[in-house]
Amino acid sequence: MNKSSNHVPKRQETPQEHRWKLEDIYPNQAAWDAEFKKVKAKLSEVTAFEGKLKDAATIAKCFTLEDDIGMLAERLYVYANMRLHEDMANPTYQALSEKSKKLSVDVGEVTSFITPEILSLSEAELTALIADPVVVKFKRTLEEMLREKPHTLSKNEEALLAQVGNLSQAPNTIFGMLNNADLKFPKVKNEQGEEVELSHGRYIQFLESRNQEVRAEAFKAMYSTYAKWKNTLAATLNANVTKNLFYANARHYPSALEKSLFGDNIPQSVYDNLIGTIHEFLPLMHRYIDLRKKLLKLDEMHMYDLFTPLVDEYDLEISYEEAKKKVYNSLSPLGEDYRKVLQEGFDKGWIDIYENEGKRSGAYSWGAYGTHPYVLLNHKDNLNSMFTLAHEMGHAMHSYYSDANNDYRNAQYTIFLAEVASTLNEALLMHNLLEQSTDPKAKLYLLTYYADQFRTTVFRQTMFAEFEKIIHEKAAEGEALTPQLLSSIYYDLNVKYYGKGIVVDQDIEMEWARIPHFYTSFYVYKYATGFSAATSFAKQILDEGQPAVDRYKGFLKSGGSDYSINILKTAGVDMSTPEPIRQAMSVFEGLIEQMEQLTSK
Repeated sequence: MNKSSNHVPKRQETPQEHRWKLEDIYPNQAAWDAEFKKVKAKLSEVTAFEGKLKDAATIAKCFTLEDDIGMLAERLYVYANMRLHEDMANPTYQALSEKSKKLSVDVGEVTSFITPEILSLSEAELTALIADPVVVKFKRTLEEMLREKPHTLSKNEEALLAQVGNLSQAPNTIFGMLNNADLKFPKVKNEQGEEVELSHGRYIQFLESRNQEVRAEAFKAMYSTYAKWKNTLAATLNANVTKNLFYANARHYPSALEKSLFGDNIPQSVYDNLIGTIHEFLPLMHRYIDLRKKLLKLDEMHMYDLFTPLVDEYDLEISYEEAKKKVYNSLSPLGEDYRKVLQEGFDKGWIDIYENEGKRSGAYSWGAYGTHPYVLLNHKDNLNSMFTLAHEMGHAMHSYYSDANNDYRNAQYTIFLAEVASTLNEALLMHNLLEQSTDPKAKLYLLTYYADQFRTTVFRQTMFAEFEKIIHEKAAEGEALTPQLLSSIYYDLNVKYYGKGIVVDQDIEMEWARIPHFYTSFYVYKYATGFSAATSFAKQILDEGQPAVDRYKGFLKSGGSDYSINILKTAGVDMSTPEPIRQAMSVFEGLIEQMEQLTSK
């Protein structure tokens, strides 16, 4: 890549060696078209099973056909959409993507009778079915059905709930429109004293300003805007909570929280344990806040000072080739077989590296069962991009090991587990960089980068999780979620989490109004548990060596063959206990100690 040029190349100008090799999925368009026809033909075979799913042999045949179709439809979908992501303006792949989406909907519709029909069997018949060796491959699916049976309603009730589905999207849709389209923010002064319109994108840039007045003005402008809409925003969030309570009730769950955890079979104790254990370690967070205040040389630390960089931008220019080397070296604790696959990913067209015109922004790891994983990057030569490479290759390696050791049905791991492998790679990279670093300024920059991840991913997300739990409990008890109640709960949580070393500005009470994740309820805790589990794994690997590595490899190879909580427990991370969170907190404490030592000189 020519760094001096500001020109963003077109897709056809991107050298072949910088592109992923999607030909490994389909060599050409004709192969995709042929597979598409094949799936269409297979769909008509499924209907022959309707009304006949009574015995083990028929059910096994039906599941086998469902897997064949699912695997091919996934491959068609993934290929079409990854082609589109190379250049979102390409009309050929826009059309192909639409065609693959429509096929996925068709597959869903044609196979939709399978679960309700099997669930119409009695509990005794289902239990006998699970014990039958003919369906041993599908035992887990059937066990899940039996587990979900008490929460599955009659055919007519299910049809009615399906129709309510569109209505249930309303709170999220309305919030999205209000937040992204209708809310207009005032102009604020930037560091040069120029008037600039505030926006979601610019807000963090303002908070990272070296000038405290600039930060304060942007902060006040942001929350005073939300405050003007507080009644509408409270009504919208309230509608979302009401929707959650409705579904929990309709499906016979004790609470909305338990309903949301049921899918991954996570006991509520995991959620409560996260909040309780983080409460124990709040003094550590307060100590970090005090250190921030000292490093920023502030008489008074405010909420708008939390995102200000503690170290002047330390310009670490890291080329992609160098980033690969550093990631490869830092993952040596995971053993040579892990690094051999990693190198294959680097060398054999798994990665689409640089930005080009029309390419999808951001980064991800994706793929289809039966082919190697893929990673999309928009690499810049900086520290952040190196961590992104480590992170996405963590996902890719998880998928690689998972697919290699499980059949299609059991290979798919849950979101609860997904962030563990990616964050572990980042933790090992960070450990390696800190060990290699001799420049105190570079070291402080890295320590700050890592400590802030603990603050934002563990503490902040746990605070969000606690807020969600409180407001659902209040609503379930019949309390009205007025803007005043939401603001007072949220403000008190900030006081608790950030401590006495900071002025908890009154404006922060409106922050609940701008968090999109509150419309995907009880999701954010997974960031905190995933980060804690990964940090715990990394600590065990660095402290114990091979036995911990073997356990971790077992985790990667498990895919979705068991419940997430069991997979982690077998690998030595028991999220139903405080231990993994405590291990993560001891790493956080170590970072703070190193920062204190570096800055006391």
